[in-house]
Amino acid sequence: MLLKIDDLSVMIDDKQILNNYNLEIKPGEIHVIMGPNGSGKSTLSKTIMGDQHYKVTNGSILFDGQDIKDIKTDERARLGIFLAMQSPMEIEGVSNSDFLRTALSIKNEGKLNLYQFAKKTEAITNDLKMDKNMIHRSVNVGFSGGERKKNEILQMKLLEPKLIILDEIDSGLDIDSLRIVAENINDYRNDYPDTAVIIITHHQKILDYIKPLYVHIMTGGKIVKTGDYKLALELEKHGFDFTFNTTNDLVGEDAIKENENDE
Repeated sequence: MLLKIDDLSVMIDDKQILNNYNLEIKPGEIHVIMGPNGSGKSTLSKTIMGDQHYKVTNGSILFDGQDIKDIKTDERARLGIFLAMQSPMEIEGVSNSDFLRTALSIKNEGKLNLYQFAKKTEAITNDLKMDKNMIHRSVNVGFSGGERKKNEILQMKLLEPKLIILDEIDSGLDIDSLRIVAENINDYRNDYPDTAVIIITHHQKILDYIKPLYVHIMTGGKIVKTGDYKLALELEKHGFDFTFNTTNDLVGEDAIKENENDE
């Protein structure tokens, strides 16, 4: 098991957000998490990544068998967890190139071949159809929403994580940019098939390009329904009220076990 979350409860500013949340992800699996605003989707991603604003009050987060609940964000990143943020931050005065070089050097414990770094960076920016000048500009400063999301995928492909968390990677992307981002994620997974992906999204469109094994619906800080890709199609067509009121579908861990039995 790559990621195992057991009975995780999380608070921020004395407000309960996640409530005994459970999730298991094996290497190579793609899981989609959907739900209305305020259901706890982004809280989940930030808690996995170790954001100190979120207080874990119960439960555990195991990554590759290690409980990571009490270790820092940079240590989690070195273990192989990558979060593509919903709103990537700007870093004035730090070039993309310097930022990426530093991050990769830290991951590799100080070892970095500058020629290979430059060559790989150029190849990835070409794949993403990014302006080559962006690598020399301050991180995300003056970038459009689509450029910021492509920049996240550039970081992802350079850092080569084991678990990728995409928090609304599709927001702010036009049709062409969405296709390019999705193709690069799929290409990365073809090169590293054991990489697992969590996609947090409000919309089904990105799933036309990246096919999930499981779709989870969240509300009230926990998963209330789990199914396959068809569940996302139902949600797109009928909305959350229909999904929550449908009682004949498997829920949570029962659905995951059923899917595994069918394989």
